[in-house]
Amino acid sequence: MRNPTTNAVGRSRGGLSTKIHHACDGKGRPLAFIIGPGQGSDSRMFPVVLAAISVPRTGRGRARNRPDTVLGDKAYSSRANRDLLRAKKIKTVIPEPRDQIANRKRKGSRGGRPVDFDSETYKGRAVVEQSFNLFKQWRCIATRYDKLALTYRAGVALYACLIWLRQ
Repeated sequence: MRNPTTNAVGRSRGGLSTKIHHACDGKGRPLAFIIGPGQGSDSRMFPVVLAAISVPRTGRGRARNRPDTVLGDKAYSSRANRDLLRAKKIKTVIPEPRDQIANRKRKGSRGGRPVDFDSETYKGRAVVEQSFNLFKQWRCIATRYDKLALTYRAGVALYACLIWLRQ
């Protein structure tokens, strides 16, 4: 019998679902992706997706695995993610959710400084959403007909290759 936890199927409000966590470049081309259960936390998957990035160089040298800037939505706003990006010297453009702002203000001077947020750079986040929309154009990815996560991930990888070939 197969282990049901390896199929990346989770229960959410709408029923059984799967989430694609992915990183893309400035043109919307996917660099790395992870398949997880639908109720899985975006914030917890962030270090895994960041570690999966590997862009080979055209000449000699190691593959590039550290982006210059990370644009994320409020779901990725956590102290652990910000500390990880700060340690890797990656510019962070992630808005702070209202509850985190309220908690910081409630603590007063012990709450720390507000996060540095560049709203002009954050406008480039639309490219990430458009990249997700490209994946959802393929019907088998949007509806997940595949029973196993392995075959579903293979379909996502195939479509990621098609996205790269089109550009």
